[in-house]
Amino acid sequence: MTFSIVAKDGSQWGVAVASKFLAVGGAVPAARWDVGAIATQSFANLAYRPDGLHMLAEGSTAQQTLDALTAADAIREQRQAGIVDREGRAATWTGAECNAWAGGRTGDGWAAQGNILTGPEVVDALVSTYESTAGSLAQRLTAALLAADRAGGDRRGRQSAALLVVSEGGGYGGGSDVLVDLRVDDHPDPVVELGRLLELHTLYFGKPEQTLPLEGDLAEEVAAKLRILGHEDLDAWVGVENYEERMVPGAIDVLVLKKLREA
Repeated sequence: MTFSIVAKDGSQWGVAVASKFLAVGGAVPAARWDVGAIATQSFANLAYRPDGLHMLAEGSTAQQTLDALTAADAIREQRQAGIVDREGRAATWTGAECNAWAGGRTGDGWAAQGNILTGPEVVDALVSTYESTAGSLAQRLTAALLAADRAGGDRRGRQSAALLVVSEGGGYGGGSDVLVDLRVDDHPDPVVELGRLLELHTLYFGKPEQTLPLEGDLAEEVAAKLRILGHEDLDAWVGVENYEERMVPGAIDVLVLKKLREA
């Protein structure tokens, strides 16, 4: 009842998924940095996630892991799954009893699969868009998901979507490896909404790409605007707006400056 893409890009692993199913992000994706990523769907066996990540962590390849998971599953023919391991090797499985259209493809660093789709063009769109899109892994996965959705997606309709990306120390404040974990649980156009949330995530938790020295006329301008807004200093305003990840000592992120001027 779902289409998904699992991928490795550099030192990041991720999963993007959409479905006519409530809160698909709570069931399908799993990933662990320097281990791999998994999608389990079509009457999903949620045990594939911890069991599969354990096998990958112990050194099994994506194919070996998927073979072991399905071999131990009495109703494997109703299951669908995709796995990418720490080396970027990929494997996909579509059981013979999955509802049509169902199928999957693999390539260098990715596995794409879906069931109850309008046709194979959905998986084709996942693959072609992922491979042709520039940007971060999160951006590439989201673009692929949107292309697949617009190519037909789940033939029953739309309801939820999710994006999970892991990167070493990539979480808020560096305290975890979960770089992105976004879910749209119930929405008339969930993949578009997921893209909007990713833009906000990038704004709040992205790192500065360009900064300016906070001195001279610019320092005076910033101080004046902060006074108008009723804040003692830049740290106080940034704390209210949640731009902490973009703070640089002695400088200001140009995006933060833009938001301050807008405010």
